[in-house]
Amino acid sequence: MIKVVGDRFCVPYTMELLVKKKIQSFSNSHYDVFDTTGNILLQVDGGIWNLQKKRVMKDPAGLPVVTLREKEWQMHEGESRHCLCSVKRSGGFNIKSNLDVHLASPYKDAACDFRVTGSLASLSIKVRRGNSIIAEVTHSYTWGSYKGKECFKIKVYPEVDYAFIVALLVIMQENDNA
Repeated sequence: MIKVVGDRFCVPYTMELLVKKKIQSFSNSHYDVFDTTGNILLQVDGGIWNLQKKRVMKDPAGLPVVTLREKEWQMHEGESRHCLCSVKRSGGFNIKSNLDVHLASPYKDAACDFRVTGSLASLSIKVRRGNSIIAEVTHSYTWGSYKGKECFKIKVYPEVDYAFIVALLVIMQENDNA
């Protein structure tokens, strides 16, 4: 099981998610995450251009699940300061915005735990742990994309934390738009 945010977000089957992003203003956007039956699973609010530079992911009841802070992008449990992982661009100049994800642990070496490859401009990204793909994201461009509405499809493989994968999508989206 690959659990970063919490085991309640890990399911024993491949999960298909639909993420709808709506730009609400120059500095704020909103993400809604649905399962294939249309049930809302998660929501992400906040803006990268606001003074706090954070986004908060909430469950359907409105309770904070994880907070994303842009200071080398850190993922925190709920709205606490307990760091789950840090995310930063891979070294060197790349056309693709590859991200390295390092889990928070005092016993870690310098190697990354996960890597996000691809770019939303190329319409797809993959999340890898070692050589294994644990999730895939495709970006669906529509006429709504030009009006501030975008849609993503996520395929999360069994026993992988889907809240973690959605958080990586939001970070990748913010990096591509920065």
